[in-house]
Amino acid sequence: MRQATFKDVFAVAEFRILFVSFALKVSGDAINMLALSVLVFERTGSAGLSATAYMVGWLPHILGGTLLLSLADRLPPRGLMIVGELVRLAVCSTLALVELPIWAMFAIVLVTGVFGPVFSAARMAMLPDLLPGDAFVLGRSLMGVTSAGAQIAGMALGGGLITAVGAESALLVIAVMALVTSAVLRFGLPYRPARTARTGAGTVRTSLRVNRDLLADRRVRGLLLAQWLPVTFMAGAEAVFVPYLSGIGAGEVAGVALASAAAGMAVGEFTMGRLVRPAVRERLTTPVAAVLGVPLMAFTVQPGPVLTAVLAALAGGCMSYSLGLQRRFADAVPERMRGQAFGLASAGMMTTQAAGAALIGLVAELLSPHLAVAVAGGCATLTALVLGRTMREADRSPGPSPAA
Repeated sequence: MRQATFKDVFAVAEFRILFVSFALKVSGDAINMLALSVLVFERTGSAGLSATAYMVGWLPHILGGTLLLSLADRLPPRGLMIVGELVRLAVCSTLALVELPIWAMFAIVLVTGVFGPVFSAARMAMLPDLLPGDAFVLGRSLMGVTSAGAQIAGMALGGGLITAVGAESALLVIAVMALVTSAVLRFGLPYRPARTARTGAGTVRTSLRVNRDLLADRRVRGLLLAQWLPVTFMAGAEAVFVPYLSGIGAGEVAGVALASAAAGMAVGEFTMGRLVRPAVRERLTTPVAAVLGVPLMAFTVQPGPVLTAVLAALAGGCMSYSLGLQRRFADAVPERMRGQAFGLASAGMMTTQAAGAALIGLVAELLSPHLAVAVAGGCATLTALVLGRTMREADRSPGPSPAA
């Protein structure tokens, strides 16, 4: 397989539109979460409610990923993405302009967030259609780099924006960004029909059935678990960076450690996607995933803030192992259910990361934060080694044949 270049990827006009809209969405989401957290704290003075507001947008992914993902294949993708931006426009405008009770603010974010996996699945499922062969993997790599960079930029810009104009005005800026993004999608992307025709079966019933069929297939299940589990423990480790650094008197630089992990992920995604040949990239999947846990296991020696940031960046860079799975995953699922498959991968990632944060947080309560990070590293390496065999077996098995 010929290795793709950035010129190959950006030569595709539709990918350029997807890329720009994705960057706007990710940076907007980062500012949105920060602004909502600040707004809740200003109105309540509660650190707990503020922290809940920061993460509340991720909670509905398990529900939407379980019950609604069939919409990603049963509706035209451009329309779905535009609806997603208009929903974000409505939510941000309402939160900024209407002084709602805190429970009502959370309810709006939770209810609308249920549809988030569907909108994301529609975008990601278009990539294999637009980018053939290795260009698809490089496109996924660019999305990963953009996600990390946009999150960092969004946090930095969001903090300055909120300081300058306030949380409510910052939310209105995100609403305008959503409107711009919807216009970019409407006039930049050509119409594409739905992947599958609508049938008499309902959305929930179809979503549950296809999810069950995908997970029942040995090859698909192995590739999903390989994408989810090592990253789960990385997320768990990141969740206790703040208490760990606070415990050694360096809590004010916890954000630096988290930003270092995101920067490491961006560098790793770029390196693995652009500089490593496709065949080598796929052979490196298991070794790189196994190495992910090694920097985290080094927390047994209780590193200082500088070394913590370095170790976080090294572990984040190893998250690029998942690029070696992308071509196989796209090939493993039938085109007619690709939207739901990509949505399931994304929703499962969100859900398992939340579970990882809770699990490693519990370990930190029972032992200590630095040992909890080390345990997370050991679990990441162990699961990578176990799943390495699973991936090889899955790659030799026949492709899935679940019913549409």
